[in-house]
Amino acid sequence: MTSSTVRRRAAVADRAVLVNSAYADDRHLLARQSIYRWQQPRYDLPGLITAELAATSGTVLDIGCGNGKFVSRLNRDRADLRVVGVDISAGILAEVEKPVLVADAEALPFADGSADAVLALHMLYHVGDIEAAIKDLARVLRPGGVLLASTNSDTDKRELDQLWARAAGDILGIPHGPERVSLSSRFSLEKAPDYLGAAFGRVQVRELPGVIELTDPAPLVAHLASYEAWAEQSGVPFRETVERAHQIATGIIADQGSFKITCLGGIVACRR
Repeated sequence: MTSSTVRRRAAVADRAVLVNSAYADDRHLLARQSIYRWQQPRYDLPGLITAELAATSGTVLDIGCGNGKFVSRLNRDRADLRVVGVDISAGILAEVEKPVLVADAEALPFADGSADAVLALHMLYHVGDIEAAIKDLARVLRPGGVLLASTNSDTDKRELDQLWARAAGDILGIPHGPERVSLSSRFSLEKAPDYLGAAFGRVQVRELPGVIELTDPAPLVAHLASYEAWAEQSGVPFRETVERAHQIATGIIADQGSFKITCLGGIVACRR
């Protein structure tokens, strides 16, 4: 692993970056979420999580809840549950349905065994110490409870990685530019079973493959631009690279009719 890769991965878990920039509000998160509107098959991820909790009653903690899309769905479909949204950023919690709590996933302010289910959805790659966070998630979960985690594969959206490297190379005047910052690489779908298996006896992975096909480059550009919080770690002028990627994607769509992105995410259900 190169030193630049180490720096990029460390920045993904930098609390100051997360609280003050990446998730100070939900603008960047919405840009990353919205690109999935063009995915086929289209997955109703909040609905899938709700279905996984069909046998659950009591308290559900959504750790790293972000803009609260899962909190809202559970409150709508499972009014019998007590759902608590937790995030390290007070800013992104502003519009999330109450109750909410600002807290760190590595030191949760909940008693042992106090939750019937814990959600850690697309967030464990942001914690500083992944093993410590998983131990604390397991600590607050009652015996027989379920932890639902989600993340993306190491192969997810490779076409965007290739587009970024090409655009960055053009900006720098070299054949192949620096890799773009990857959020999920620290806790990818491939790494998740080993991490979670250390604390849970049963770990089941459900893969969610799909293809995003775009005839307009705007969602793609918004997705790339949503990584602005890590611009310093990109190793290339960020805005210029996004604009160059826009130009390249526009050309590909004109020539081929669309820009296709191969996706692979997944849900990991864990029980002790």
